[in-house]
Amino acid sequence: MSIQTIENRQELKAHINNLIVIEPKFAEVYKQVGVPDLRHSAGGFAQIMRAMVGQQLSVAAAASIWQRLLDAGLTAPQAISAASDEDLRAQGLSKQKIRYTRSLVEHNIDFAALETLPDEEVIKTLTAVIGIGRWTAEMYLLFSLKRADVLAVDDLAIKVATMELLALAERPTPKQLKNLTQDWSPHRSAASLLLWQYYGFLRQKTAIPL
Repeated sequence: MSIQTIENRQELKAHINNLIVIEPKFAEVYKQVGVPDLRHSAGGFAQIMRAMVGQQLSVAAAASIWQRLLDAGLTAPQAISAASDEDLRAQGLSKQKIRYTRSLVEHNIDFAALETLPDEEVIKTLTAVIGIGRWTAEMYLLFSLKRADVLAVDDLAIKVATMELLALAERPTPKQLKNLTQDWSPHRSAASLLLWQYYGFLRQKTAIPL
């Protein structure tokens, strides 16, 4: 099975056009929000660790802790293994986040090998680490591995935007969302990017949290 990726803006536009053929309601969204930013990231150990460090924190708090870890040289597996819990706590990591970080080190993931694994295998590998849920693994697939067919059904913004797009009576459950969007494959990453943009558009339009 070949791995489908979206490498650039041109490829994203092609996926959006194909998505509109499958679900014409995306045409209006596309007209409103344009081509989304791909927001690609380098990936690897530090990318996953940073995502774990930032869980349930404000953007500012997460950035502050991450900078302290960078300054202390504590963002690589070997350095973390050699550090004490006190060393990590001194940079702002909670007891729970220290446990997560040590689990990530212990699993010794071959991040280069993830590039050739099917989506579900990548998710299985990443979620074996304590503190990594499916949503975080899907974000890694989408933004670091550039996979073309990822829709995060647990994501609040995607649920709200899909409810509006499909004129649903209520916010769909993850299972309902998965069933409703099955036909969007293999263009679900384009759908995710459009829906996040659309959610922002809807919030701006209503000027209240959705």
